[in-house]
Amino acid sequence: MFKLNSSSFEQTIEAGVKLGKLLLPGDLLNLNGDLGAGKTLFVKGVGMGLGVEQDFITSPTFAIINEYEGGSHPLYHFDLYRLETELELEQIGYLDYFYGDGITAVEWGNLFEEFLPEERLDITLESMGLDARDITFTGKGKRGKMLEEKMRGLF
Repeated sequence: MFKLNSSSFEQTIEAGVKLGKLLLPGDLLNLNGDLGAGKTLFVKGVGMGLGVEQDFITSPTFAIINEYEGGSHPLYHFDLYRLETELELEQIGYLDYFYGDGITAVEWGNLFEEFLPEERLDITLESMGLDARDITFTGKGKRGKMLEEKMRGLF
């Protein structure tokens, strides 16, 4: 586990940018934290690190999934907050994304943790005030642990 303290929105985005530059097709990010903790802001940074324009990246709260092309790899951005059943998760075709050839960022993934790949990077964002955030990275599986260590090395 690696914890990063961000004192501004810009630092939170920059952490996402740095992670985005490390990601490869098949990587999955599981983002959790209270409402307003900065999950979508962090994903904006990840997308920017992949080469996606920041303005295109928005919260998929009502759409459930947003797909972003134009970067080095496709980015699939999920928000599972509004899903209530496993059937709903299956109906959106999660398997094609979670185990596909793009990069997947899942907000509220812990609501359906048993469906997440074992190889992933869990990211928890905790609000520490107006703009400050604690961002915790916990690698799961070999690839997840490698990403955690690479992030530790960047900060």
